[in-house]
Amino acid sequence: MMTIVLTTISISFWLLLLYYSTLTISGVLYRSKKRQFVRLESYPSVAVLIPAHNEGIVIADTLHAMSKIEYPGDVQIYLLNDNSQDETGEIAQYYAGSFPNIHYIQVPPGTPKGKSRVLNYGVSISESKYIAVYDADNQPEPQALRLLVEAAETTPKAVGAVGYVKTINETKNALTRMIALEFSAFQLLMQSGRWGMFKLGSLTGTNLVIKRDALTQAGGYDPYALAEDADLTLTLTDLGGLLPIVPEARTWEQEPESFSIWLRQRTRWMQGNLYLIEKTLKNPRLFKGKNVIHSVQLLTVYILFVVFLLVSDLWFVLGLFGHVEGSSTVPLLILWFEAWLMYFVQLVTAQMSDKKITPIDLLFSFLMYFSYAQFWLFLFLRGIYCQIKLKRSKLEPVWDKTERFKQIT
Repeated sequence: MMTIVLTTISISFWLLLLYYSTLTISGVLYRSKKRQFVRLESYPSVAVLIPAHNEGIVIADTLHAMSKIEYPGDVQIYLLNDNSQDETGEIAQYYAGSFPNIHYIQVPPGTPKGKSRVLNYGVSISESKYIAVYDADNQPEPQALRLLVEAAETTPKAVGAVGYVKTINETKNALTRMIALEFSAFQLLMQSGRWGMFKLGSLTGTNLVIKRDALTQAGGYDPYALAEDADLTLTLTDLGGLLPIVPEARTWEQEPESFSIWLRQRTRWMQGNLYLIEKTLKNPRLFKGKNVIHSVQLLTVYILFVVFLLVSDLWFVLGLFGHVEGSSTVPLLILWFEAWLMYFVQLVTAQMSDKKITPIDLLFSFLMYFSYAQFWLFLFLRGIYCQIKLKRSKLEPVWDKTERFKQIT
């Protein structure tokens, strides 16, 4: 009986490794292509929405970067101040007075609190063919918006486009280095792989454009979704829309520099995706067509990955001490090694596709499975606890804002 169970788990494990190996190869091939961006005869109007709540530390750098955007069409930038109690409003008003296309908007109080409600308000007070979204700590490169719109306009059935999020404080400490590695592999490389294989892209919450009519048809952002980007991705895909991935459209974002801040941020992400999994399981439509891949991806990342991570840890311990080996033909220690090796190869491959890899990148790639990845188990349990607590209290979800740090240049 033990042999059958372990063999079944092993086959499932190998299939998962095969899938991610294929995605990695597809992502590398997509990244290596020399894409020719077609200049448009006429560029559609774009409203850039920047939700902000107590962002005084970073908002000047963000608005300075926004003022440098090089876009041939009409672009209006809206700083959406959501009840900030610091100097966010004063800084935004200064930039609004200095640049005619930057607008300071005070968002009226309302519930549920959070990014989705603020974005919906921004959509309601703006007029444009496209909506672009940037987080309040983002510094997009000057050509990023133009590249996103060109991809959206020239890709058949596209309802928007998604760029690449880089880590501006990557070298700050070990945590930020690991976050940067995570983003390069599991955001960009896997995103590129899914687009290369299935013509599927996922919204990342920032550095994206969406057609206004598609957003309206989707019903806007779900104000109860803490993972508003993933939620909207499923809705847009269900409507038949495509979201091309544009690695060349880059923005630079600040990531958590302390474990406690990272933990709160990732708990919100985990809780938001668990809410989305529940929502998906209740809606059979989200398991049809191309959305099957998105839905399976959700279950794979937020459920199966946790299971296989736990199993691989158990395999390591059992294989190391020789337990179960006698009654099973499954080489437990080898299977654990394969899981680690695949994780390591993905990280290294992503870095090689993005920049010249350094010895310290190799070191952190080697260590991440033993450290950073293991926290996923704790995040999963914490996210479940928070989501159950929220449902039992029947209160509205609380958007836990990520604390910012002053960048030293």
